[in-house]
Amino acid sequence: SENSLESLVSIGNICRSPIAEAVFRKLVTDEKLEHKWRTDSAAVSDWNVGRSPDSRALSCLRNHGIETAHKARQITKEDFQTFDHILCMDESNLRDLNRKSNQVKDCKAKIELLGTYDPQKQLIIEDPYYGNEKDFETVYEQCLRCCKAFLEKYH
Repeated sequence: SENSLESLVSIGNICRSPIAEAVFRKLVTDEKLEHKWRTDSAAVSDWNVGRSPDSRALSCLRNHGIETAHKARQITKEDFQTFDHILCMDESNLRDLNRKSNQVKDCKAKIELLGTYDPQKQLIIEDPYYGNEKDFETVYEQCLRCCKAFLEKYH
């Protein structure tokens, strides 16, 4: 499609979704497709609005040569109307997003788990917030696999 849009969402928008957003943006840039994609991430909740990603998420990305200047924001009604894809990390995200989307008329976003694209079939991307560096690395690897597969499918 000429102007595909994509959004990446998780609960607090400081751990998983900024990683997914940054990974996807780098893939799109490496493939010279940035004119075709608008990539963002947002939270279902408003807990962390305005905050930078978790320092462990930032250092994980930096270890892979990726920078991000993302600030957490909450998902809006417009997101459901303008993005083609809203990809989330776990079942509770999915429930919340489906509930929110039902209150939006002319919702055009396809809402699904990012993990549905994982070639290794790990459906859920667990929140690493209470974990350690290794858990952030796992999230990075999952996001990379899923984003690659997603991009191959839609580009």
